[in-house]
Amino acid sequence: MGKGKLFLVSTPIGNLEDITFRALKTLQEVSLIAAEDTRRVRKILNRYDISNRITSYHQHNELPKGKKILTELMQGADVALVSDAGTPGISDPGYRLVKSALEEDVEVVPIPGPNAAIAALSISGLPTDSFFYGGFLPPKKGERRRKLQLYQEITATLIFHESPHRLISTLEDLHQVLGDRRMAIARELTKIHEQVWRGRLKDLMDNIDKLTLRGELTLVIEGRAKRPQVAPLEAATIKDDYQRLREESGLSQKEAMKQIAKERGISKSEVYKAIVKG
Repeated sequence: MGKGKLFLVSTPIGNLEDITFRALKTLQEVSLIAAEDTRRVRKILNRYDISNRITSYHQHNELPKGKKILTELMQGADVALVSDAGTPGISDPGYRLVKSALEEDVEVVPIPGPNAAIAALSISGLPTDSFFYGGFLPPKKGERRRKLQLYQEITATLIFHESPHRLISTLEDLHQVLGDRRMAIARELTKIHEQVWRGRLKDLMDNIDKLTLRGELTLVIEGRAKRPQVAPLEAATIKDDYQRLREESGLSQKEAMKQIAKERGISKSEVYKAIVKG
C-alpha cells in the first residue's frame, strides 16, 4: 500500500455556503479529518450530510497529534486538514504537519477557498497588485510598535488581523508609527453582521465610538507612498531636498540625512557637506 495524501481544505470564514464542491467531496472521501475545532467542522458536515471520522489538531496538541496523523498518512490513509475557518496554515496550525508530510514524501494537495485577508483586501478600496500579510500583531504595545517599525518602509498594502479589545490601542500604534494612512477595517466577513469601515486612520480613531467592536477584525492599511527616484543632483538641490524632507516627514536631522544618502546612493558625509555649504 502506498502513502496517503494530505489535503489542506479551506472552509467558510462565516457563511457556510462559501464552500466548494471539491472541498465537500474531499471531506466525504478522506479517511480522516484533522480539525482545529471539531465543533466547527461538524456544523459543516451536518449541513451537507457528511459522515466521517474526525480528530482534533490545534496549537496545543499539534506535535503529538501531528505524529499520529503522519503515521496514518504513511500507512496509506488520506487526511483532510481544516482550520477553525479559512485556509489551513495561514495564521492557523498546519505548517508543522505540512513540513513533516513533505519530509516523508507525502503529497500535499491544496483545496483552495475562503480567506479573510484576501476577502478584506478585495473590498478595501486600496491597491491589490502587491500586498504584505502580517497575520496577528503582537498583543503587547512595545512589541507591536517594534514590529510595525519594521513595516514602515513597505510600499505594498498591509494586512493584519486584530481582536476587538485591542483595536483602539492598535489603531493608536498604527497612527504613531505609520502616520495618517488610508485604511479599511473589516468585521465579521461573510456573516450576518458583516461591516466594513473605510477612511483615514485619524478619522477612524476619532469615530471609534461608532464602530461595533465585536467579532473578528481584519485591518487593511495603505503602504508607504512611493518616493520619486531622483538622479544625483547638485549640492543646492540636495539641501532643498533635505529641507523638504524635514518639513514633510518630521524626521530628525540625522534621519533625514540618512534617508537622502540612501535614496541618492551617496555617503552621509557628502549630504552633510552639501547642506552646510549650500
